[in-house]
Amino acid sequence: MNVLECKNLSKYYSKKCALDHIDLTVESGRIVGLLGPNGSGKSTLIKLISGLLTQSDGEISVLGKTIGIETKKVISYLPDHDYLNDWMKVGDIVTMFEDFYEDFDRTRAMDMLSKLHIDTEARLKNLSKGNKEKVQLILVMSRHAKLYLLDEPIGGVDPAARDYILNTIISNYEPDATVMIATHLIADIEQVLDEVIFIHEGKIALQSTVDEIRENEGKSVDSLFREVYKC
Repeated sequence: MNVLECKNLSKYYSKKCALDHIDLTVESGRIVGLLGPNGSGKSTLIKLISGLLTQSDGEISVLGKTIGIETKKVISYLPDHDYLNDWMKVGDIVTMFEDFYEDFDRTRAMDMLSKLHIDTEARLKNLSKGNKEKVQLILVMSRHAKLYLLDEPIGGVDPAARDYILNTIISNYEPDATVMIATHLIADIEQVLDEVIFIHEGKIALQSTVDEIRENEGKSVDSLFREVYKC
């Protein structure tokens, strides 16, 4: 079953074209890398799917439904910046998520926080940057969503924290759900991906499974990415 479909999708900011008439289909039960250099349109696409932006042209649907209240119920979104009030205690934020989202699993969230030895009485502002990132990810991955949208989840953390974040992603998403990870750090996430989408200057340059790239191109996703984008 297709979890996501985009048809002739475009987004303009004044005269700037951020997404240029893209067509895209993503199946359920996949971990998908949305890969491209900074400014390629990754965050714009993620925000359109999550309902934070409205497209200029074209259509988007999640599980066959137009973006709106019903799709927001099944999408769990992690933005590329801090989005929580840092004066709040970790435990209070968990309670807030539990109250707001019907599919939030408090037990899962508390278990992950406990394994990281993160004090639920601690205020977010007193945590290290890495632990703040982990708390935000734990909250997102503690929902029983159908589509997880993660915008640069490993961009600002150290290698050890990246390993934890990736392990959290692959260990906690629903089996019939899809995880879309937008990033430019290909080598760090390649091992967890089933499929990749290369996006460049607002257009889809490639959509393929990781296995197909390795078999047909004889190289890793990271190597192909560097060749395509001349990194």
